[in-house]
Amino acid sequence: MKKKLVSMLLCTTMVVSLLVGCGSKTEEAAPAEEAATEEAAPAEEAATEEAAPAEEAAAGLAYAGELSIMHFSTSEESEGNGGSDGFRTMIAEWKSANPGVTLNETVLANDEYKTQIATLAAAGDLPDVFLLQGMNTKAWAEQGIVLDMTDIIAKSPYAADYKQNFFTPFTDDAGKVYALPALTGGTCTVVVYDKQMWKDAGYDTFPTKWEDVVAAKEKFAADGIDTIAFGNGGKWQANSCLMSTVGNLYTGTDWFTSIIGKGGAKFTDEAFVNSLKFAQDAFASGVFNADFNAITNEDAREYYIAGDAAAFIGGNWDVSYIMATLLEADETKYNNIGFATFPNPADATAATNLQNIGMGFGIAINPKVAEDPDKLAAAVDLAYKLTGADFSNYVAENYALSGVTAVADVDLSGFDQITQDFYNYSYVDTTPCEIYDSYVNSAVWDVFNTGLQNMLNGDMDPETLAADTQAAYEANY
Repeated sequence: MKKKLVSMLLCTTMVVSLLVGCGSKTEEAAPAEEAATEEAAPAEEAATEEAAPAEEAAAGLAYAGELSIMHFSTSEESEGNGGSDGFRTMIAEWKSANPGVTLNETVLANDEYKTQIATLAAAGDLPDVFLLQGMNTKAWAEQGIVLDMTDIIAKSPYAADYKQNFFTPFTDDAGKVYALPALTGGTCTVVVYDKQMWKDAGYDTFPTKWEDVVAAKEKFAADGIDTIAFGNGGKWQANSCLMSTVGNLYTGTDWFTSIIGKGGAKFTDEAFVNSLKFAQDAFASGVFNADFNAITNEDAREYYIAGDAAAFIGGNWDVSYIMATLLEADETKYNNIGFATFPNPADATAATNLQNIGMGFGIAINPKVAEDPDKLAAAVDLAYKLTGADFSNYVAENYALSGVTAVADVDLSGFDQITQDFYNYSYVDTTPCEIYDSYVNSAVWDVFNTGLQNMLNGDMDPETLAADTQAAYEANY
């Protein structure tokens, strides 16, 4: 097995394409051999001409034809992202096992994918199989453009091993489920810090209290170093990679569950407004790099890699990049990587040791596919392959990552200490909370993300942001 999470330096192309769309490509399987339609030929000829149907029958699929899938696991991203590599590997294996099916792939960079899939949804022209973002589930289900997969999931050969909490973003108010959670369960809010830099500043580990981070700022500033690097140039980062953890520290996790279920919680509730006030003060304190609202998370992680910041906050995909880069370029700094949860502000007492983790995308199926039962069976088989035991074992063995299908007794002994530390951080030692923008819908988060960027710049007060977000919530969700 490759175990290559930290063995490869990612190329510049991956930096651009991971979350900032930089173009598209279509990857299409070679046409399958046509099934023989004439009377059986002599034995040797029949064995040659009907090879594809024979293999197809062995795979248990009656369907022979085209099936389309759209996703964002580009070849560039797969070089450093375990979930994307596993996804592409499973697709290749499925193609090989099902030569009677021509799988037409449209593969786009992440941001471009989100734009294009929304355009196709609006036109009622979604692919046969696609990645559904959790925030779109309820709206698209109401429009009838995603297939109800409740029974399909219940009948899955892996049903007993599914991690049920990952299905929440893809479930409507009636309990119907519209997607199989895909790729790997990862956190959006990881504090990556340089152990030696913090030890030199007088801290054995990254502080658990925000006041200690602020105190450490003076030491780092004297050395010309930012305390924490962060990038919010895309607007979504402050939501996904900060507020959906900080907010839960103030409100507790039941508050956002109520937001999702329309249980009475409001964005104008005092606890959530206090979390916004903290965020505004934190970014005004000088702890973060001054250009945080002008740069992306990709830019910010380069500050950490270069030693210009003592810590960085980003997602698990950023961690993969940082680890791969430092392992190749600076092994000493690589061995000093530490992981921490966001430290509690003094007035945030509802929770602690939180990291937001989830699976924001799931494999969904266009309802039109159900018009052909054989084609539907092929689509379901592909969905099982991309999310089942084969995928989960692959990412566990090669990357120390976890999918929706649980893997018993993950053997970490073949990984180095840093990789083991990150596995334990992600899945063992911390308390999970929800990623805000995996839920609700984009109409709400567009208002919140833009307003949040303005608020962090000092151009909007927290109360106004909360009121605007609540108005968008009431109007659109």
